[in-house]
Amino acid sequence: MLPQEIIRKKRNNQALSSEEINEFIKGITDGTIVDAQTASLTMAIFLNKLTKEETTALTLAMRDSGDVLDWSEVNGPIIDKHSSGGVGDKISLMLAPMLAACGGYCPMISGRGLGHTGGTLDKFDSIPGYQTQPSNELFKKTVKEVGCAIIGQTGNLAPADKKIYAIRDVCATVESVDLITASILSKKLAAGLDCLVMDLKCGNGAFMDSLERAEELASSIVRVANHAGTKTKAVITDMNQVLGRNVGNALEVAEAVEYLKGKNINQRMHEITLELCGELLVSCKLADTLERAKEKLQKSLDSGLALQKFQDMVTSLGGPKDFCEDPWKYLPKANVVRPVYAPKKGIVSSMDTRGIGLSIIELKGGRTTPEQKLDYATGYSEFCQIGDYIDDKTPLAIVHAQNEEQFELAQKRLQSLITISDKAPSPSRCIIKKIS
Repeated sequence: MLPQEIIRKKRNNQALSSEEINEFIKGITDGTIVDAQTASLTMAIFLNKLTKEETTALTLAMRDSGDVLDWSEVNGPIIDKHSSGGVGDKISLMLAPMLAACGGYCPMISGRGLGHTGGTLDKFDSIPGYQTQPSNELFKKTVKEVGCAIIGQTGNLAPADKKIYAIRDVCATVESVDLITASILSKKLAAGLDCLVMDLKCGNGAFMDSLERAEELASSIVRVANHAGTKTKAVITDMNQVLGRNVGNALEVAEAVEYLKGKNINQRMHEITLELCGELLVSCKLADTLERAKEKLQKSLDSGLALQKFQDMVTSLGGPKDFCEDPWKYLPKANVVRPVYAPKKGIVSSMDTRGIGLSIIELKGGRTTPEQKLDYATGYSEFCQIGDYIDDKTPLAIVHAQNEEQFELAQKRLQSLITISDKAPSPSRCIIKKIS
């Protein structure tokens, strides 16, 4: 089959057969199909969409482009969570060790930053020595001994998705529901999961900016994953503001460690973390009810066991053995660290969360090309939340930049992206809807 004929067929809004999809994915994997052809097909899919049969076939072809892990030696449920992407979303960093502390095994295969959203792997790359692409042997050893490991796609885990993922990021096809479904699930199914929960972000900082689109993606993922044999639920959560108080790679790692220590906990982030973890514990029968699951998770935090699991994971994958004692002993620091204040006093009523994510790219903390090296130190700390009172002593955020030019640009961006009003906004839910 000629690649250009498969592209033309989808360009003309015709359904592709499983054989055609398998052939194209095989070509992406072995390099006989070039990046321009892959980009063309992703754009055709973006514009004309896939049927549910095509989406399932694409997901399975991408999964089978490499190894599918076998966890038969592990005596416990294999569980995981995936987020559709947000700004300040560091929940994976806390969730995996919390699940491990409660008896689950979490082999989390994550991605790098995509569009305006941060990537879990980019956060871990800020930890010196941490291997985000270990061998399958080290990955499995860490999961078996620690209970969790957060890594990227190795050369043999869904390699076709790894190539497509990088191309989507720079050719304006990130938001396709069908491509997101296939990308997420090819990695998750390759990890050999028993249960999965999807954190589907909805709002102005999410790829799915409306509830209708969020439900569309959630339903697509739940349908395809369950059809493939992985018990899956989706939780739609709010992304109309940054999640937590820190935004930026190293800064988010530091906040996650603080959370696991029980310090400076952002309640909105805490609520979502417990909800996602709880749904997984119920799905895999490590808890009878969601309430009991949350009690079990809180005990894992209070006892320090979840923090220890995080440290054990970092150590096993090559990071510092005392990382959690003082993360800033190892994390990179910016040269300019200074607060930004609003032009007037008042209450934070809204924010352009997507714009805030894009401003991280301007600070070199996100990518404009697939090969770009990131500055892991830049970003924002002590970021304001909707409903916070802001004055000349309480900043919108503290900017972490490398020079004065970066700081001035970030200051200008934040002052234009955050709305200050005289009246408090109506309270909003951070857990919007569940789909199972």
